[in-house]
Amino acid sequence: MTLKLYAHPFSSYCQKVLTALYENRTAFEYCQLSHDNPQAMTELAALWPFRKFPVLVDAGRPVPEATVIIEYLGLYYPGPVSLLPAEPRAALEVRSMDRFFDNYISTPQQKIVGDSLRGAAERDPRGVADARAMLDTAYAWLDKTMAGREWAAGDRFSLADCAAAPFLFYADWTHRIDPSFAQVWAYRQRLLARPSFARAVDEARPYRSFFPLGAPDRD
Repeated sequence: MTLKLYAHPFSSYCQKVLTALYENRTAFEYCQLSHDNPQAMTELAALWPFRKFPVLVDAGRPVPEATVIIEYLGLYYPGPVSLLPAEPRAALEVRSMDRFFDNYISTPQQKIVGDSLRGAAERDPRGVADARAMLDTAYAWLDKTMAGREWAAGDRFSLADCAAAPFLFYADWTHRIDPSFAQVWAYRQRLLARPSFARAVDEARPYRSFFPLGAPDRD
């Protein structure tokens, strides 16, 4: 085995990569990051000085950033499920939706969670309000976009769905998706039912107490 993944099961970006790995049953060594495992954190810092995760290591070569990792896996370790279409126009739609979930779902969601971890004097109420407004706009746009689609970019599960699954999962915990967005709710349920993502969710269950806003008793 040459693949090694530095990750934590409760991280949304790690779940994005784990979903891709599980989707294709790709063999890898899971190096779980935790404060109880300082050696792993030291190794991560040596591989990627920004200390952001996940980081994939292939025969000593570090590959950071979740989207890049998934594309890398498709190039060097392809499986039965192609997460990025070969046809350029279809691939562009997948990449576009992947960027949407990263920039307009995950980024504002993490802004709200990150702000909750600050001391009272360092809070950014305007920034949090703007993040909540962005999520409302994103939910409304996604609800229209998903009409007639099973998956984010059409009929096939893809890289974009690997992004959507954890980001919508935590976004609803952070800023509730309005019940009127029926398409978003149905899509989120399909993602939760997908075996690859369901496995990532189950592996993260022991860490739900880490969620600073309080994990809801559902999902």
